[in-house]
This record gives sequence, C-alpha cells and structure tokens, in this order.
Amino acid sequence: MSLDTYQSKVGETFRGHPVKILAAYGPQQILEGDAPEGVVIVEFPSTAAARAWYDSPAYQEIAQHRFKGARYRAVLVEGV
Repeated sequence: MSLDTYQSKVGETFRGHPVKILAAYGPQQILEGDAPEGVVIVEFPSTAAARAWYDSPAYQEIAQHRFKGARYRAVLVEGV
C-alpha cells in the first residue's frame, strides 16, 4: 500500500522544479550484475537543482512511503 501511495503522488513533487524524466521502468538489458526491478532516470540542470528537489519537504514527505514499501537505491550522477 505504501509504494502505491508513493507512485501515485511522486509526480506532484516535481512541480516548481526543473526536471525531465528520461526513462521510467522501461525495458532493460542487463549486461552485468543483478537486475533491478526497475530504473528511473531523471535529468536536472545541476546537482544543486536535483538536491533542491530531493531535499524538499514535499518529496521527503512522500519518500517515507517509498522507504516503507520497497528497497531502492538512489544515485546522483553528474553528467554532460
């Protein structure tokens, strides 16, 4: 139940943040290691913008449902 709550409300936490969803639970080709159940890739213009969203009260409130509903790994990666 908690994961359903997270999935239904997480999109609302992006409001006011410069975010672009690049991939969300699409097909995967695992080349090495264990397969994750799903992968979401989100693009922000900077690490500061990503942290502003992640640390926001709106996201932290809804993230509690994710923590209760599943095991996740969240990684912030700087890129091009």
